[in-house]
Amino acid sequence: MRIFMTGASGWIGSPTTSRLVAAGHEVVGLARSDTAAAAIEAVGATPVRGDIEDLDLLRAQAAETDGVVHLAFRHDVAFTGDFLAAATSDRAAIEAFGDALGGSGKPLVIASGTLGLTPGAVATERDRPGADSNPRAASAAATLELANRDVRSVVIRFAPTVHGAGDHGFMATLVAIARETGVSGYPGAGTSRWPAVHVSDAAELVSRAVVAAPAGSVLHATAETAVTTKAIATAIGAQLDVPVESIPAERAAHFRFLAPLFGMDSPASSELTRELLDWHPTGPTLLDDLTAGRYT
Repeated sequence: MRIFMTGASGWIGSPTTSRLVAAGHEVVGLARSDTAAAAIEAVGATPVRGDIEDLDLLRAQAAETDGVVHLAFRHDVAFTGDFLAAATSDRAAIEAFGDALGGSGKPLVIASGTLGLTPGAVATERDRPGADSNPRAASAAATLELANRDVRSVVIRFAPTVHGAGDHGFMATLVAIARETGVSGYPGAGTSRWPAVHVSDAAELVSRAVVAAPAGSVLHATAETAVTTKAIATAIGAQLDVPVESIPAERAAHFRFLAPLFGMDSPASSELTRELLDWHPTGPTLLDDLTAGRYT
């Protein structure tokens, strides 16, 4: 297959590209900088300069390929507080891909998330939040609707923690906060649960999905259904040799931009995904990576 990929030089995209190339596929990766282009070339793919706001470019590239993997998201914009703008851009890119792929039966695989799907209960692939629940859920719903236009549309909901050596995401942020404050904190009683997946397992799932997932599929990239926030904080505290403490709600600012997220009780299983695509995660667990010093 000739596959067009956004986010090809990113945290999940880079190992995904490597797997696809190793399997004999041709990958064309969107690169918004010289650094990204070099990273894409380094793993055996072909870079195309541009960004996800260039909708004409996205349509043109999608029309020339056998499928699209859309992993890019404007996190730089979202983390400034304008999540709606980032999600709106994502939705526009998905619609552009749909225009190019409609009637072709070709795959469109997009990234979404499990966080907040069914608070307090274990989310499964069958849970389908309404398009009005949040902007990113609306993008996922729009992707699934493309199955009605003969697009093999697939939504992969990633765990909030896609971990491993080199990760600069949520776990790295919690480690940085613990270093700076001298406390490894967890919200309240520390019983809130997060799913997790190693980046190698996430990349393997994306690779399988673009080749074999049926139209209208929702997949969960979660190797671990639930890791408690207290367990995460305890592992970080042990590595940094700092005290582990409960952070009450009135001090939630301790977690900075993670404050509304880290306390979410949002476990998510991947039982249906494993059965559908014969996906069996083999990478280290989140606590394995934390206790091995991957973040410290």
